Amino acid sequence: MIRVILVEDENLVRLGLKELLSLDPNIQVVADASDGQQALDVVELTEADVILMDVRLPYLSGVEVIRQLRQRGSSIPAVLITTFDDEDTFFHALQAGANGFIRKDTSLVELTAALGAAVRGERVLRPAITQSMRTALEMLRPSFESLDLPDPLTKKELEVLALMAAGLSNKEIAASLEVTEATIKTHASTIFSKMGVRDRVRAVLKGLERGYV
Repeated sequence: MIRVILVEDENLVRLGLKELLSLDPNIQVVADASDGQQALDVVELTEADVILMDVRLPYLSGVEVIRQLRQRGSSIPAVLITTFDDEDTFFHALQAGANGFIRKDTSLVELTAALGAAVRGERVLRPAITQSMRTALEMLRPSFESLDLPDPLTKKELEVLALMAAGLSNKEIAASLEVTEATIKTHASTIFSKMGVRDRVRAVLKGLERGYV
């Protein structure tokens, strides 16, 4: 049984999602909230496996809720839902520590599969949004000559890139991998060079495009 916290500010949409999810015997909505601040309180008081949350919420956005949860040490998976493709929100959601990003026109089968994948620690990317990201990548050409990855990323570099995508700082990545922050900065520099990018966001984008994260 997957226990879900549902966060949606529109009453009819929230009720509709609860009814939809109730059709799956393996899903149980254990709590719900209608704004970002309430979501933080509910997560703190509720035993759950995953959060299904709208991007746009009163008081705190879905992205900000995730960011604050991660700062508080919560690792509960969070899947954001939206009615539109928004590259900036997608980037910020990944950096904040979101596990997934799907549209509200997702079918019940896709929705429950996404929740299950998030609980298993997998990243959930709706195909339409993935294509949107590829379009964005075409617009974000490298500002210097890319090496086009003549040497593939090493296992350690892939680990660092995955943690970047999860929104961890160099210091946090260093602590996670039990190495120095200087070592992580060296790995990051190598990753940027191999990918032909200058910053984390573009590195994560390319990593998503190539299936590295």
